[in-house]
Formats: sequence, structure tokens, C-alpha cells
Amino acid sequence: MTSDTLIIRRGVVCDAATGEARGADVLVHDGVVQDVGSGLRAPESAQQVDAAGRHLVPGLIDGHVHVTASSADLGDVAEQSPYYVAAHTSQILRGMLHRGFTTVRDVGGADHGIAAAVEEGLWAGPRVIFGGKALSPTGGHADLRSAGRQVLDDHACCPNLGLVCDGVSEVRRGARHQLRTGAGHVKLMLSGGVASPTDRVDSLQFSAEEIRAAVEEATNANRYVTGHAYTAPAVNRGLELGVRCIEHGNLIDSSSVRLFVERGAFLVPTLVTYEYLHREGAAAGLPPASQAKVADVLEAGLHALELAWKGGVQLVFGTDLLGAMHHHQSEEFRIRGQVQPAHEVLRAATVTAAALLGREGQLGVIAPGATADILLVDGDPLTDTDVLAQPERHLRAVIQGGEIVAGRP
Repeated sequence: MTSDTLIIRRGVVCDAATGEARGADVLVHDGVVQDVGSGLRAPESAQQVDAAGRHLVPGLIDGHVHVTASSADLGDVAEQSPYYVAAHTSQILRGMLHRGFTTVRDVGGADHGIAAAVEEGLWAGPRVIFGGKALSPTGGHADLRSAGRQVLDDHACCPNLGLVCDGVSEVRRGARHQLRTGAGHVKLMLSGGVASPTDRVDSLQFSAEEIRAAVEEATNANRYVTGHAYTAPAVNRGLELGVRCIEHGNLIDSSSVRLFVERGAFLVPTLVTYEYLHREGAAAGLPPASQAKVADVLEAGLHALELAWKGGVQLVFGTDLLGAMHHHQSEEFRIRGQVQPAHEVLRAATVTAAALLGREGQLGVIAPGATADILLVDGDPLTDTDVLAQPERHLRAVIQGGEIVAGRP
């Protein structure tokens, strides 16, 4: 053991998989948890952290973010300087880390450069599991042109959240390009959405042949397709065609729940974004056409969450916040707590999210062999969602990869 060793004494370790907690020490070396137990021994050179009376929580995972979304007007962001957008991105990432999110999955906008900037320590932030640009048909959810604008600039350096693809060959090329850069998934727009100017929320997007092509390319690369979809027809169609994960799903029904369970697919509800798009969207730059669509999905979200949870769907924590609304990220815990017990919400932000990312045993747990992402909090997040919903009151320290990166233990 060397000075790369950290020992956390007398903490209460939370197990999100079982909903149980136990008093223990945690021994970390070279950024990896070595042991969890009582009375662990460590070398004199080890950094000592006294966590007496505090709960130790696995670093949180947000399964649906857009770290380049510096404004709710995504069409405007797409036309800004990529350097300006990057400056905003660095601040967005820092805020996420200080709220206890040590890993995020970006589902439109982030690329290999952003992931590398965090990994190499150039920026403080959660590790970024990126998908590159989301694929959209012309007039779809990632086609951010207004109805009267004809020209679309899809250059790789433009900070668009998406890439417009029409036809099987273009979808294959788009998917292959994202995968070539190291994307962890391919994102498809399967239905309309709120932030896009010209599509209806209840529209179906991409043909069955186009969806199958993207699924084939992702499968060939040992990756998966995730799909933006709200309505039961859009969700069910995607699941039947091999999509492994659905984003949002506010308007699902019992037939959707059955398909999720049969296919072993994941659902990532993003309830907090609708609450704050309704409250603050106009001030954050959300165009009027998009403001009018918020009500279509706002009230249905909690019902869909309850339907999915009671039906046994694998639920992942996600937020999907834009622009000035990013700082509301932790409030997703509060909203889900209206339907689910606290330990189930925590599971969605740790164990189940790690399974979606293919990082079981590495992320979302405090156990030997896991990456040492650990939060020190006052209060019990297994019984009270407010503990993680209010990090400014309860979060005392953030440890990422064995290093204390925020707060004071």
C-alpha cells in the first residue's frame, strides 16, 4: 500500500440493491475499493476520513443528460461557436459533480473530446458515457430548423445535439460514425418531442427498416440503441424492433410495460425537466412552439412511472435538463419519491443505471473491485429522498475514483 490509499472510517454503507445499510470502514487503493468491513487496517501513509454517523452512498449516475445544452433553445445552441458551448459545458459538468453525480450518460451532444477532457483531468466533472449525435429523420426531434429555414449545417464540428439521416444507408452511416468515435450507444428519435420546433409529440419517426438498420449496426459493435419516445405506439414499435432502452416514455400503457419486461429493456423517465420547462422554460430560452407542447407530457409522467415501477420495468434515473435549469438536477429524487420508496429511487441512480451502462460491479456500488465513487451524506437516502434531492443541505463530500473532489469530509 502507498499514499494512493484512502480509508473511510465508521461510515454507514448504503446498498441500493437490497435497500439495506450497515456500519463499516471502506478501504480504497488506486481508485478502487479494496475492502468493506469493520476495523480495517490501513498503512500510516493512508489518507484518513472519519465518516462517523454519515451515510456512504455510491456515486450517482444520471442516465439522461445533455451536457452541451447551455440553453433551452437547442436550435440556437447548434449555431453557436463550439468553443463557447464548450466553456458552458465545463461549468455544467462541474455543477453535476458537486451535486454528487460521478457518472453521466449523454444522449445527444457530447462527444469523445468531452469525455476525454474529464478523463484526463482537464475539466472537473462526472465521467461522460457519450453517444455522440442523436439520429433523427428530416423534420424529426433533432431537426432543429424552424419551419421556414431551409439550410441545415450538419458539419461534425457544429454543436448540434443530433444528425439528420434519411433512408437506411444514411442511418447506417450515421450510426457507424458515432460508434467509430467510441460511442457507448446509438440514439434514435422514435417520436416527436418538446424541444423540437416542427414535429408533434405523437408523431412516429423513422421507418421500421431504418430502425432495424441502426439496431443491427449497434449490435454488430456490441453496443445498443436507445430511443427517444413518448407514446405507447412509438415505444412499443421501438422495443419490438430491438431498441434496448427508451428515454421518457411519459405516455406508455400496460402493453408497453409488458414489452419492457419481455425484452429486458430499460426505461429512463425524465420527470424534473417537464416541471421546470413548465415553470422556467420561457426564461431559459424555450421557444413558444415548444412551450405549448410541455403540457402534453407533464401530467402523464408520474402515472407512467408508477405503471412501469409496479409492472417490474428496469428504471434508470434521468433528468434531461437544459440551459439554466441544470441546477435542478437533484430534484428528480423528490419527484420520483412521490411514487416510489426512497431506496428504489436510489437504485435507479446507481445499480440499475450501472447495468444499463454495462458497468455492473464497477459503478453504482461500494464493494470490493468497484470504482471508488463515494458520497458522504447526512441523513439516510434509503428512507428519505430529500437527502439526495437537497445536496446543498446534506452532501458533505464527493469522492471520485478514490479522490476527494468536492466538499469536506
